Amino acid sequence: MGLHKEHDLHKRRFGRNVGLGLVLGAFVVLVLALTMVKVTSNGFQFPSELAEQN
Repeated sequence: MGLHKEHDLHKRRFGRNVGLGLVLGAFVVLVLALTMVKVTSNGFQFPSELAEQN
């Protein structure tokens, strides 16, 4: 149960995981930014069935 050297496969897999995490994070930020731009634009209106309920 002593210290052991990490295998090269684990180092490469960690690099891929970090890259995939960054890509997914960038996608979330992109969707959030597009949503904020759409909601804050002057032409945004609720769909007619939601506007009638309120």
